[in-house]
Amino acid sequence: MRRWVQQLITWAGLALLTVTPALAAGEKADAIVIVADSRRFTGWRAWWTNLYNESHLYFAIATVILIPLVGALLGVLADLVMARIGINLRSRELAEH
Repeated sequence: MRRWVQQLITWAGLALLTVTPALAAGEKADAIVIVADSRRFTGWRAWWTNLYNESHLYFAIATVILIPLVGALLGVLADLVMARIGINLRSRELAEH
């Protein structure tokens, strides 16, 4: 009997937590439109901003593709600069030992 009462209280609490927000909700709000202001941009910045405004999916795909490419490019450039100033990254010898 005691277990049945505990389950009843648990289900009643769950129902209260589920129904209360629905009762407290007000009027349905209008959809929010998120856009970027592209009036001042030209070239690739205008393209990037317009891509964001037109399709968030294409913008996300382009971002996921471009970030690793830019990271690899910056890594190669950093390797070239360090090789040019005399830092040898190809040898595994430790100078401290």
